[in-house]
Amino acid sequence: MKINLDLGMDIEGFENEIVYEDVEKYVIDVLNKEYESDKEVYVSILLTGNEEIQRVNRDFRGKDMPTDVISFAYHDNEEADNGLYDSLGDIIISLERVEEQRKDYGHSFKREFYYVLTHGLLHLMGYDHIEEEDKKIMRAKEEEILEGYGYTREIK
Repeated sequence: MKINLDLGMDIEGFENEIVYEDVEKYVIDVLNKEYESDKEVYVSILLTGNEEIQRVNRDFRGKDMPTDVISFAYHDNEEADNGLYDSLGDIIISLERVEEQRKDYGHSFKREFYYVLTHGLLHLMGYDHIEEEDKKIMRAKEEEILEGYGYTREIK
């Protein structure tokens, strides 16, 4: 499977925390292991700050507050299917929120970042956590993927 990844990075202040090639390799590897498609797969990821993610959260979800990750899954939108790509969707991550949460949870920045990235990817693949049973399935899959890369809950 070929992955077409559009990774935008507005990462002022986080240059030492994020390595483009590592993020790209992780996303491609996870999708190759967890997602089947007979087409080229397209995913868009934007790494930004609280101000931008709050604007998106307000404009598209009606919630006027920053959040860690927002996913827009295209599998829910028949118009997104152009026949050429399997367009999974968009992921937006606030690196400022990741930093805040890593402190709250006692994780390394890297662990918290890859947690929210994995969470966003799973949403694009159809996982959800609205119902309690679905939440258990999604959380188990998140932990399975993260543990496979050594991103455990322990403080790094």
